[in-house]
Amino acid sequence: MNKLKTIVVEDERLPRLSLLQKLEEHRHVIEVVDACDSYETARQSILKHRPDLLFLDIQLQGRDSITMLEELKQTITLPYVIFTTAYSDRRYLMSAIKLSAVDYLLKPVDKGELAHAIAKVTDRHHTQQTTQLTGMDGKLVFRTATGRLIVDANDVAFLRSDGNYAKVATFRRQETVLDSLASLERKLPTDSFLRIDRSLIINVRHIYKLVSKQRLCVLLSPDGTEMELSVSKSGMETLSQLL
Repeated sequence: MNKLKTIVVEDERLPRLSLLQKLEEHRHVIEVVDACDSYETARQSILKHRPDLLFLDIQLQGRDSITMLEELKQTITLPYVIFTTAYSDRRYLMSAIKLSAVDYLLKPVDKGELAHAIAKVTDRHHTQQTTQLTGMDGKLVFRTATGRLIVDANDVAFLRSDGNYAKVATFRRQETVLDSLASLERKLPTDSFLRIDRSLIINVRHIYKLVSKQRLCVLLSPDGTEMELSVSKSGMETLSQLL
């Protein structure tokens, strides 16, 4: 299993350094790609790195980080979240549960509780990895109303949300599949597919040109066919930042 890309968000220096030191014992399963000390730097880093795991202080310089997660989930699928907090407030606990947080650790973080929380994340991640979409010869296999859609990953141009389901688009046609966009995001190869907003995943290998003024992403197929794809303002911002 690949290491989990991890971001630590803690606005107090000493607790941040303490947690980073404790996480060194788990470097065989996680890779800390950033450590943030504020609400805004954390938000930008999460959008940039798209981490697998997030250690998140609930209170960031007087701002509620749960609000940040509520905002982010409109654009991306949230990573696994382990909250760290000095408060044992039931209100925070219920908010964490609603956001499907993996765990809720009180500061100072106990090494044993930290190890247990990380083990829960790796267990969940392993379960999801064993249900990947990839079938024989690297083809993607999607569930449909009548059976299975089998398509080469390189033939997929984009995937778009369609209510509780999603549409898979090649350069020739579109098919409805019986999975939500959020569930598909966790199963698609991360080296090719990027969710740019709440309703659209693009095969980044096909991106040919961005037209900012018209908010267009031009895709180019292996045989030279161009496709103009309208994207949202937030989607264009995501592409501009990451590409």
